[in-house]
Amino acid sequence: MYPEELVKPMREELTNNGFSALYTAEDVDNALAKKGTTLVMVNSVCGCAAGTARPGTLASLEFDKRPENLTTVFAGVDKESTAKAREHMIPFPPSSPAVALFKDGELVHMLERHHIEGRSAQMIAQNLVAAYDEFC
Repeated sequence: MYPEELVKPMREELTNNGFSALYTAEDVDNALAKKGTTLVMVNSVCGCAAGTARPGTLASLEFDKRPENLTTVFAGVDKESTAKAREHMIPFPPSSPAVALFKDGELVHMLERHHIEGRSAQMIAQNLVAAYDEFC
């Protein structure tokens, strides 16, 4: 587990841009019980989270179609909420960073770490924007 003071700026990169941090399993269940679309970013301290996943996810929100609810859990920090979020992401294996789009509580789009590594923030944004166009 990483200390909160280490991850605070990484978490705030999302929460300062409209994401709600989810800390408990109940937080995750409540977020995914909402009608409409919910984006869940599994945040991470790794370089691909900082270099492409967070910037790409944020860039994807600059367009008209976007998820109604923006949420995040932090792998290696928010153990309970991350485990619960990953349960909702089955059949995909645990991955961080990762970005999942849910519609009315159902998983409809998933970006796993292997979709993020080696890709630019722009490519990640384009992938997410295409999902928003289809599901939001």
